[in-house]
Amino acid sequence: MTLIMLFDILLVATLLWLAWRLLATEDIFKAVVLFISFGLLMALAWVRMRAPDVALAEAALGAGLTGPLFLSALRRMERIRKEERRVDTDEDRDDDVKAGNKRKETI
Repeated sequence: MTLIMLFDILLVATLLWLAWRLLATEDIFKAVVLFISFGLLMALAWVRMRAPDVALAEAALGAGLTGPLFLSALRRMERIRKEERRVDTDEDRDDDVKAGNKRKETI
């Protein structure tokens, strides 16, 4: 096995791990940071596949533009506590309905 092949295997494994962590996390801020990291590593993967035009688009749009927009939107949500940044699961909503808690709906 050559050094380049080992690097490619490590890159693919890291991309799969990042994608899984991104989808499995409940913290929105952490998900955005993982999304930016995934976009940058995906741009590196496109470079390794000799597609520099796609890599440039991925880096510029996927990590360079969309990520900061997500962070800006997260900051504007005006949520103070860390627990409120978590994604609600169906079980959490069912528990709140059973307990009689009403949530304030925001648009």
